Amino acid sequence: MGVAPGSKAERKAALDAGAWMFNVVTSVGIIMANKALMATHGFSFATTLTGLHFLTTILMTSVMKWLGYIQPSYLPLQELVKFVFFANLSIVGMNVSLMWNSVGFYQIAKLCIIPVLCFLEILFDKVRYSRDTKLSIMLVLVGVAVCTVTDVSVNSQGLIAAIIAVWSTALQQHYVHHLQRKYSLGSFHLLGHTAPAQAASLLIFGPFVDLWLTDKRVDTFGYTMVVTFFIVLSCIIAVGTNLSQFICIGRFTAVSFQVLGHMKTILVLTLGFFLFGKEGLNFHVALGMTIAIIGMIWYGIASSKPGGKERQVYIPISEKTQKHGILSSQSELDLKV
Repeated sequence: MGVAPGSKAERKAALDAGAWMFNVVTSVGIIMANKALMATHGFSFATTLTGLHFLTTILMTSVMKWLGYIQPSYLPLQELVKFVFFANLSIVGMNVSLMWNSVGFYQIAKLCIIPVLCFLEILFDKVRYSRDTKLSIMLVLVGVAVCTVTDVSVNSQGLIAAIIAVWSTALQQHYVHHLQRKYSLGSFHLLGHTAPAQAASLLIFGPFVDLWLTDKRVDTFGYTMVVTFFIVLSCIIAVGTNLSQFICIGRFTAVSFQVLGHMKTILVLTLGFFLFGKEGLNFHVALGMTIAIIGMIWYGIASSKPGGKERQVYIPISEKTQKHGILSSQSELDLKV
């Protein structure tokens, strides 16, 4: 006896919501842990810390393999090298962009990731967006810009760093979806392949990158019990953040992940106002948050409608005559929520 279409849709919606909440909780958690570690205790070695995050992720995937939850899978070496290159360039690029640019321009650069991802999906995945989907994405970008962008000053080296950071981040997130689909890899499988290479490269080169960025050495930092606690806490939460990113991009798309990702920005701002006082809350911040939330709801409705966001499938004329019934079912399969 088959499962009713309604219950299948409800189950998918519940799993999507669960995946998204997992990502929100771990992402907000790691922001708070890293804020305590870096702002309060002065541990400013972000690249090395990311290497430690991936080292912890290796331990998790190794335990999962040992318990039999992760089955052997295949990822070609050239694909792994390309992914790790984009992923590490994204990490370093974002850190350098934050250092060389004003906070306002850094936020604008982060907002540019969505248009770049849309371009990559149109170019490589033959995705077509409806007018409502495009307008809803623009509304989200405007809303987040209104509530997060303040001072905007641009310099040439900062602009180059921002361009590298935006494109490498977009390529890395697009590549996650591409690899999962092409090689039928689950989130744990992909993490199992990529985490060792990222951990090794970031732990080898990270201290030198951090020395260049901060003019401080990670090995001469004054470690205390509290700092060590926050490093361990950050690493544990990061396992969930890394896993949830792959789960969400696999279930949705890189563009949807980015659009929904700005909900985390709104949540962090809101939590900040409740936990640390209301001095940062003013009319334009509240207006921006409202616009962004409306845009996100609109995006969810628009992209889930037929034709809202779908991959185009091209079938030769000779095949169309033989498989005239496949076109409609294929377009349904390729609809992205």
